[in-house]
Amino acid sequence: MAWLLGGLALPGSAAADPPKVLENPYWQERIKAGSLPPVSARIPSVPMVVSGFAGNDGPGQPGGSIVTLGAERDTRLMATYGYTRLVAFEPDLSLRADILEAYTVEEGRRFTLRLRPGHRWSDGHPFTADDFRYWWEDVANNRELSPNGPPAEMLVDNKPPVFEIVDPATVRFTWQAPNPYFLEALARALPLFIYRPAHYLRQFHARYVEPQALEELVKKWRMQGWTRLHNRVDQMYVGDNPDLPSLSPWVPRTKPPSTRLVYERNPYYHRIDSNGVQLPYIDQVVLSVVSPTVIPLKAGSGETDLQARYLKFDDYTYLKGNTKTFSFEVLLWETGNGSELALYPNFNHNDPVLQTLFRDPRFRRALSMSIDRDEVNEVVFMGMAHPSNNTIRPGSPLFQPAYRELNIKYDIKQAGKLLDEIGLTKRDSENVRLMPDGRPLVLVAETAGETKEQTDILSLIQSTWRRAGIKLLIRPQTRDLLRQRVAAGETMISVWPGVENAMPTAASSPREFAPGTLGDLQWPKWGLYRESKGKAGESCDMPAVQRLIELVDTWEKTVDPEAQKAIWREILTAHAEQQFSIGVISGSQQPVVISRKLRNVPRNGIYSWHPGSFFGMYRPDTFWLQR
Repeated sequence: MAWLLGGLALPGSAAADPPKVLENPYWQERIKAGSLPPVSARIPSVPMVVSGFAGNDGPGQPGGSIVTLGAERDTRLMATYGYTRLVAFEPDLSLRADILEAYTVEEGRRFTLRLRPGHRWSDGHPFTADDFRYWWEDVANNRELSPNGPPAEMLVDNKPPVFEIVDPATVRFTWQAPNPYFLEALARALPLFIYRPAHYLRQFHARYVEPQALEELVKKWRMQGWTRLHNRVDQMYVGDNPDLPSLSPWVPRTKPPSTRLVYERNPYYHRIDSNGVQLPYIDQVVLSVVSPTVIPLKAGSGETDLQARYLKFDDYTYLKGNTKTFSFEVLLWETGNGSELALYPNFNHNDPVLQTLFRDPRFRRALSMSIDRDEVNEVVFMGMAHPSNNTIRPGSPLFQPAYRELNIKYDIKQAGKLLDEIGLTKRDSENVRLMPDGRPLVLVAETAGETKEQTDILSLIQSTWRRAGIKLLIRPQTRDLLRQRVAAGETMISVWPGVENAMPTAASSPREFAPGTLGDLQWPKWGLYRESKGKAGESCDMPAVQRLIELVDTWEKTVDPEAQKAIWREILTAHAEQQFSIGVISGSQQPVVISRKLRNVPRNGIYSWHPGSFFGMYRPDTFWLQR
């Protein structure tokens, strides 16, 4: 049984002889006072040793604080930026042990996880197998705390795994069949947390506290019942409870609401650099809470040290113009979605005439060919993006140029031939094509609000579709209303960002390429049918989409990498040929404002939610301040 190890990150492997660990001046007073042990007693005996750095500035010096701007709800982004996971994505998209010392996978169904000996929570309490047991027995399988049972990623054929504690530092999950979703779920931007600080949370749990004492605690917190109290204090991702022990590089020291939320370095953090310096380099991260609408202005006034959230390409000229006045620079990273904006025809539309049109691949190809993507690129993105289908990016090992390029050339003549072939040959007095029932071909694109970029793109599409004889109307909605209308079969075309994980490997889940949930914009009723296991929604009756479902089902039971690649190739080819969604532009530029003193931030990066965790995959714990 071969262990998959963590260590020497970017790239990573196990360090046989970790360097001598150096004490950080930040903790000197607490160490002298006896309230904190020396660093040799604070880090695991097998720490993760980081020897490579995404920004190529090398090992840094510890100290200092940085400011980032956000809304109060952005406390959760600290768990994303900090990106500390049991297993984590590297920039090459491989998965490596991080919090774990090592792990093994047997037959794709038996996962053995080995913790780093001596690893501790941020309050100094040992991190052990009991923290996994607490989550599995007392949270995930407690019907009061988790009425729906364990998360979907923990079920295979609707059956949970067998959980074992092998020893105090080793746990094992065993399913009856392969679970290809498990490891990736642990590494996501919003991860599956399969452990909890049991020593802290037991005081809020009915299994461990006498009823009267627990009731008094519930009253003290002004909560309605112990389950709500437990859920309130157990927010591993949200990060708004300073008392909740953490394994992240920075831990909250300020309880919201506040306009200045402070996150302090974790004295027990498990990563060190090759010189023996405990990470993170930065002592404090301050989240300055402001209205998102003023963040571009504040970023351009030098009020942030690291900022991408709430900045758009529209802001670039203003930001760049202020770099000489204030001590910051503006980097441009590529956005990571499959398309900056994608159009999703609703195959489950209630109108049978529109439904028939949307399900005809010739119609979808005609819509795609009637978009002048080069014009969109030049007008909206200064020629710095790439005309593209809604598909995966070149950074993925699965990428092929045809996935991006098929049917995207602007060709009104060919689009017209396809529309004529369908039978849409008649036109009204405004030169708008008529549908088979005689109604004008007027399509409505519904958006979840509007940004300037989105408005500009849709206006250009509106113009070129009109040349093809298709009238396009644009209707902004709230996000909730849009979702409701999609699910009800009332939307014609939804406007949304493209593929979320546009940098998959063969081992990545292809679920977002086939019906799976009610939230699927182009096939919500088929998605609900899958999500509810046939109890709601509608069974898919479109052969090309049914094939996608079959491929995803096959992938879920496949552990052979070559077979997984073959499945991915067929799925991606089908999407390129069938245009199940219509992409426009990918690789647009995301402004990243950084202090001129901040080091190890990559000059070029991919700004994506998954798998990038925005800054997270580039390890902000290795960013440092030049002084």
